[in-house]
Amino acid sequence: MAPQDPNAPSGSGSGKRSEDSVKVPATDLKKKDDKKDEDLSEEDLELKNQLELYVERVQDTDPGVQKNALESMRQEIRTSTSSMTSVPKPLKYLRPHYGTLKAYYETMAESELKKYLADILSVLALTMSAEGERESLKYRLLGSEGDIGSWGHEYVRNLAGEIAQEFAKRQSEEAPIEELMELVQQIVAFHMKHNAEPEAVDLLMEVEDLDLLIEHVDKTNFKRTCLYLTSSARYLPGPDDVLVLDIAYTIYMKFKEYPNALQIALYLDNMQNIKNIFTSCDDLLRKKQFCYILARHGISFELDDEMVAEDDDREALQDIINNTKLSEGYLTLARDIEVMEAKTPEDIYKAHLLDGRASAGASVDSARQNLAATFVNAFVNAGFGQDKLMTVPSDASSGGSSGNWLFKNKEHGKTSAAASLGMILLWDVDSGLAQIDKYFHSKDTHVIAGALLGVGIVNCSIKNDCDPALALLGEHIDKEDPFIRIGAIMGLGIAYAGAQNEQIRSKLTPILNDAKAPLDVVTFTAISLGLVYVGSCNEEVAQAIIFALMDRSDSELGEPLARLIPLSLGLLYLGKQESVEATAEVSKTFNEKIRKHCDMTLLSCAYAGTGNVLKVQNLLGHCSQHLEKNETHQGPAVLGIAMISMAEELGVEMAIRSLEHLLQYGEQNIRRAVPLALGLLCISNPKVNVMDTLSRLSHDTDSEVAMAAVISLGLLGAGTNNARIAGMLRNLSSYYYKDASLLFCVRIAQGLVHLGKGLLTLNPYHSDRFLLSPTALAGIVTVLHACLDMKAIILAKYHYILYFITLAMQPRMLLTVDENLKPLSVPVRVGQAVDVVGQAGRPKTITGFQTHSTPVLLAAGDRAELATEKYIPLSPILEGFVILKENPDYREDN
Repeated sequence: MAPQDPNAPSGSGSGKRSEDSVKVPATDLKKKDDKKDEDLSEEDLELKNQLELYVERVQDTDPGVQKNALESMRQEIRTSTSSMTSVPKPLKYLRPHYGTLKAYYETMAESELKKYLADILSVLALTMSAEGERESLKYRLLGSEGDIGSWGHEYVRNLAGEIAQEFAKRQSEEAPIEELMELVQQIVAFHMKHNAEPEAVDLLMEVEDLDLLIEHVDKTNFKRTCLYLTSSARYLPGPDDVLVLDIAYTIYMKFKEYPNALQIALYLDNMQNIKNIFTSCDDLLRKKQFCYILARHGISFELDDEMVAEDDDREALQDIINNTKLSEGYLTLARDIEVMEAKTPEDIYKAHLLDGRASAGASVDSARQNLAATFVNAFVNAGFGQDKLMTVPSDASSGGSSGNWLFKNKEHGKTSAAASLGMILLWDVDSGLAQIDKYFHSKDTHVIAGALLGVGIVNCSIKNDCDPALALLGEHIDKEDPFIRIGAIMGLGIAYAGAQNEQIRSKLTPILNDAKAPLDVVTFTAISLGLVYVGSCNEEVAQAIIFALMDRSDSELGEPLARLIPLSLGLLYLGKQESVEATAEVSKTFNEKIRKHCDMTLLSCAYAGTGNVLKVQNLLGHCSQHLEKNETHQGPAVLGIAMISMAEELGVEMAIRSLEHLLQYGEQNIRRAVPLALGLLCISNPKVNVMDTLSRLSHDTDSEVAMAAVISLGLLGAGTNNARIAGMLRNLSSYYYKDASLLFCVRIAQGLVHLGKGLLTLNPYHSDRFLLSPTALAGIVTVLHACLDMKAIILAKYHYILYFITLAMQPRMLLTVDENLKPLSVPVRVGQAVDVVGQAGRPKTITGFQTHSTPVLLAAGDRAELATEKYIPLSPILEGFVILKENPDYREDN
């Protein structure tokens, strides 16, 4: 019955032959095999003949002979080792007989032997079966229930792939899937034992049963599993992404990795989970570290007696969450790096490095130039508590020169000048309020407005039990003078961003519904409410803003400032995806002047930081239309592309490419927004390709494009002291020395590049680029939306909108503290972060590192790790404040 010529394909299998050999070039096999016989070594030839003999014997009538043959065949296949690139020899030589064995299998009666053969066929199908046949799985299910791993990794991986296809098919046909799930159990157990966590996770995602993972993780592999889960969540469509992160949270909680669990809870914005973390952890030191993480993220969070039992402890922890120690830590860093010396705007402009003409023009003392110097001075000395323009001691012979600088500014310029004192004293509430107090006695309404705004800025991201900002600003909200009202309202927005404070809502909503209130007061009220309730989806605030939009007349809605009202509505839904839909429906009934603008703004805010590709495509579609002159909605759409795709590195790269295309083909109003979008994508992260694009655009013939590009160069290098950008801006200052507006923009950008003398960052992402701080993003986006119409807003009398950027300012430091929260200097390695997701072994997480002692500065894309075994960090990510506890197992080397 067995064919005598081993090379001739058997009758029954010959029809199948041609398609079976799909995976090899299907040339005439016979010639090829003859030729091969001559090339084979002795032992290979022996093996080949041996296997052919087994194939004949399998078809013997005597069950004993059959069993022996199958046993030997199985032995050969299992013991054959192969390199990764070649097929194992037994499989290679058994290929021609796959059809024979298959045909014989069909004729066999049900028995143990038949199952045995099915197992072997299942392995042979690995190299033989045609694409999409899933024969390996078919025979596996028919075969004996043996240990799946004994056939090797490649076999298991192939099976996993076939299961995923089969599962999808059975789902659509609603067929039972129990037998598949049993196999999945085995495969997952095998993968988890053999360090192939990503493959286990992939399979479980395919068969929609991630809960299985929780039983299979142990303390050796849970970190790698969770790392893969959290990083793949970025690329999954909703609601799968939330499911995946929930599983990761559960696993971290199971192994008491609370800081990681906390980060996932913050990412999902899940307050209940945060409470659970505090209640399930009983180590006070670790709770302090959680508080530092919460403070950095900038959400307001009240501890209760369940989370922390002792009153004194609870107060200490609440102080950390309220950020009261931020100023102290920042100044510790500044002293360590020796940059306490105050800088003047001239130190930043470095006019002496330029040719004659520019420096000659700069000596003219114009109000516009002084206003620019006010901002530069505020940005550069932010948080240092001293400068050479505003905080000069007044007993000097000049008789109070700080008053002098204030009055070198015209009307509304004084507002920004007075507020700049708040920026210089940033985060230092007590001394800040004391120094700003003198301006409240001024007769000039602009100065009082600036003082009110300054109070808000000092309190930015610091929470205080006695609410000084609310007390001081609350009484000025309903004053007659619109400037004072704006100062107070904007101050509240900055001081209480993200606090969701009911008192502020009850104070501000009446202004929105007041038909007599001027447009600018209403706009700032809406923005402040948007910031206080950022990402909260608060119905009442949303309704108040919607009514305010409906009440305004046509002519007012045409004003550039009015376009910030839809933005405030968007801020309520920042990053909250579907929750925006009801409001978006309502926005379709708005006045047609603002309808589309509102639509784009809501869409871009709701999906900000989600990386949702479909929404990016939607916005790109809107940008590709060529419209009449007065349409404004494309600006927010372009910014929206950046807001959505800033979520992960790949998205950023792709968005940069798409924006380059928009530059080439887009209308003018799109070209004006593209530089701002680029600035947002790479904020505080000077990428060379983006820098070059912006440098090109900063010489554009359209002055609006040039202004946007210049401001974006400032954002790109914000707080990095980047020498290349600083040089570009110096050259631009001499290029535009006659154009006051552009020169003003260049100065603002110069101030931003040297933000906090290079110790601050504006990047809203933190914790290894995993978490997005909603208040920080809200502040940046507000400024960018205002920059969409520079001439009407920032270059007119609303330049103080620039102070909203304070919300995003954070020290880019790593400050290690001991168990009593006092600074502790230890060696750390700082280098470029490396993505190690799914890599085998224990790969290095940073590359090209240098060793410094803390406190240290971290640039964009940097990561730090401790260079000593003496301490154990309580946070897995070394950023901001990190508590170190002594390692009990540490032994000094003698």
